[in-house]
Amino acid sequence: MSELKIEKLTLDQAQKAGFRSTLELYVAKCLRQIKKKFRYEKVRIKYYVIRKASYLPDFILDNGIIIETKGWFRPSDRAKHIRIKQQHPNLDIRFIFDNADNKISARSKTTYAAWCEKHGFKYATRVIPQKWLKEKGTDNYPRVIEADKKGLEI
Repeated sequence: MSELKIEKLTLDQAQKAGFRSTLELYVAKCLRQIKKKFRYEKVRIKYYVIRKASYLPDFILDNGIIIETKGWFRPSDRAKHIRIKQQHPNLDIRFIFDNADNKISARSKTTYAAWCEKHGFKYATRVIPQKWLKEKGTDNYPRVIEADKKGLEI
């Protein structure tokens, strides 16, 4: 597409026309001038962002069970735990919620408990069940867990 004669455009004009920038408005005007059909921001393409990240569990019991405590179970935390489970299926991560019957969002019927059940996580409300404390468990995580020297060991 060669450069066409288009008057100087302002950001205000672009935004009023439904575009985010003057360049987008310019390209749209050029396409219209040559009578080329187009769609503007009508298709969403999904992609995955891969980056190295780490997770700092709240508690690791001496039997190897990882305890994550949550008052508010943020969407980013839910996504993180799904990724961790996919990449480290041998980790036994369990949740202690302030209230497992809380909804994951104001618009959802899904509770924290239902989310855990759907994704294969064990959970409890407020207190670690005695059964978890007595489980034999396997502490076999040395390859995926890096010791944090600042952690409080009791």
